[in-house]
Amino acid sequence: MLSIKPAKASDSGAIADLLEEMDRFYGSTEFDPIEKRISAITAMLFGESSVAHALLCHDGGELVGLASYSFLWPAKGLTCSLFLKELYVRQDRRGQGVGKLLMQEIGRIAIAKECSRVEWMTELDNRDAQGFYAAFYASPRSGKVFYRLEDKEIHRLTGDTPTSSSHDEAG
Repeated sequence: MLSIKPAKASDSGAIADLLEEMDRFYGSTEFDPIEKRISAITAMLFGESSVAHALLCHDGGELVGLASYSFLWPAKGLTCSLFLKELYVRQDRRGQGVGKLLMQEIGRIAIAKECSRVEWMTELDNRDAQGFYAAFYASPRSGKVFYRLEDKEIHRLTGDTPTSSSHDEAG
């Protein structure tokens, strides 16, 4: 039976495994040691200065899907928006309702937090994801250009020299 719950610090190892599968799906082939990935997940989701939230979908004791999100402000009318950063379902569990349950819970959270919007992105060539999202009455938006600065560009912008703890983002 599928269940959706907020992630807890004790879930960090399972989250690391699922995110490695996700990164492989998007073409990554090199990964930090598991201890380093667990430490990063614990800091980002559960640390003193956590930067995101995660919902987990389990089938019994098996982690089968994840939705990570943050809140952005300001949005329409000085409200906030919920930004869905990642929605990932194990490849062998797709088409079984996992993604739909995660999206429904994201919607419930947005309503509870009085968000005016739920926003997300997907790769241009990921037709499966686009079809999935279209089923929720979501349509691609035009009129904005997406920009990204990664590690080296951020340091170039600030004039700082990268430290050994800096890294390039995979996704």
